[in-house]
Amino acid sequence: MVKEESVRIVEYKEIGKVSFIRKSSVRNLKITIKPFRNVQVTVPHFVSFETAGNFVKEKQQWIKKSQAKFARYRKSITIFDESTVFQTHDHFLVLGRHEKSTIQTIIRSGRIIILFPEYADVKDHRIQKAIRTAILAAWRMEAYRYLPELLKKLALQYHFQYSKMTFRNNKTRWGSCSKGNSINLNIHLMRLPQHLSEYIILHELCHTVHRHHQKAFWQLLDRITGGKAKELDRELNGFSPEIW
Repeated sequence: MVKEESVRIVEYKEIGKVSFIRKSSVRNLKITIKPFRNVQVTVPHFVSFETAGNFVKEKQQWIKKSQAKFARYRKSITIFDESTVFQTHDHFLVLGRHEKSTIQTIIRSGRIIILFPEYADVKDHRIQKAIRTAILAAWRMEAYRYLPELLKKLALQYHFQYSKMTFRNNKTRWGSCSKGNSINLNIHLMRLPQHLSEYIILHELCHTVHRHHQKAFWQLLDRITGGKAKELDRELNGFSPEIW
């Protein structure tokens, strides 16, 4: 017996590549659009790829509008230079030139120091990558310093239990909760407003009780956020782990 295809990629003239992914756990067709990725369509096992393709064609104008929005986001990614004023929770970014031919990174005494060759263009992708890598390292240090206590405080306040916590530099998800109630948090929480960091942590703590995003989950999250769960979720949509 031939196993049914689970993934299909189709190229559309106006919207580019679309990945159709069949999942037995979903009940409805769903289109997901995220920065720097193809359009993704999750397809229930009882829906044909042909039907899913027709669904995409019906939603093509909406998809194009969403892609245009993310194109604007991509243009908003920071290009760092000597005039850029940038700080994390505990660190200031300092860019400078030196006589060496290498790029040097130092994180200490509340500063993220990037030294690069005198003759180099600061916008060179290698220098920009070094800057971003150093900033991520600072965020990771700060995440270990602040987030465990915040998670502990919120869990005690709202009577949740979790097994452990880990940190990741995830490009798509702000957090997750495993079946064993391990809370995984994105280090990019360190660049969010405090109330949104708390919202993400509460969201994951609610998953220790409800593994889904159905009505009971949102009722619990709404109760502990003072009726603001959907409002906070919409506000969070204005941020992306990939765009900064």
